[in-house]
Amino acid sequence: MTTSDTQRQVEETLTDEVLASFDGTENPRLKEIMRSLTTHLHEFVREVRLTEEEWSYGIDFLTKVGHITDENRQEFVLLSDTLGVSMQTIAVNNEAYEDATEATVFGPFFVEDAPKIENGGDMAFGAKGQPAWIEGTVTDAEGNPVPNARIEVWECDEDGLYDVQYDDGRRASRAHLFSDGNGNYSFWGLTPVPYPIPDDGPVGQMLNAVGRSPLRAAHLHFMVSAENLRTLVTHIFVQGDPQIEKGDSVFGVKESLIKEFEQQAPGTPTPNGREIDGSWAKCRFDIVLAPETA
Repeated sequence: MTTSDTQRQVEETLTDEVLASFDGTENPRLKEIMRSLTTHLHEFVREVRLTEEEWSYGIDFLTKVGHITDENRQEFVLLSDTLGVSMQTIAVNNEAYEDATEATVFGPFFVEDAPKIENGGDMAFGAKGQPAWIEGTVTDAEGNPVPNARIEVWECDEDGLYDVQYDDGRRASRAHLFSDGNGNYSFWGLTPVPYPIPDDGPVGQMLNAVGRSPLRAAHLHFMVSAENLRTLVTHIFVQGDPQIEKGDSVFGVKESLIKEFEQQAPGTPTPNGREIDGSWAKCRFDIVLAPETA
């Protein structure tokens, strides 16, 4: 659509007027963010020639995102994830540093105060799924072991649901533990499975409207923190999962995070002597933390 010089002047004058309204902002970072946000929003409206009806629909959509959000479900995080904004923010704030483990999306299902387990403990707490032994080390970028690193882990069950998606108050498939004096850690979890992000709300309607799948590639969440080192939020993904090739709905997959979950036949001895009725899997994930200032 061709826009006349007069109309362009009207639109540009309005943008300039709004930008000038932030001139008195004392916080320089807030001023920078608000001016940039305003510039991009105005440019978006002008570029697509947004109609008033479309803008009203957008406001209604965001209102619905807010209404469905509660202490257990964060639809705004889901929206950010599915638009790739979460991954872009992670990319900006977690610059590559030597061979440090790559970060990926936080997701909407983290819960504070997950139960503590000891090394070799079971974070499934009765959740359904194939048992998986996860082990590895936590080191810094120079290869030094990191003792007492806090490791938060959480995942869905074999039905693709996190504990908070049930209405019975359960706490399962999530825990925290600490690396030992040599930086080693281990625990029992579940072999991850693909699952759809919650698609019964406005974000699901958006994905359906644009022809995108809500499925996430199978993964296990980690958040690892230690003194003077950069906190790592990441996943590990399952090698051979077809959903990796089809596409992850929140753009979280990175090649370095795809790990082999080696299948073990029934009766195969487990690393810590646990008796398992059926098959199980094992996976190694060595974690390298970047310096806090990197």
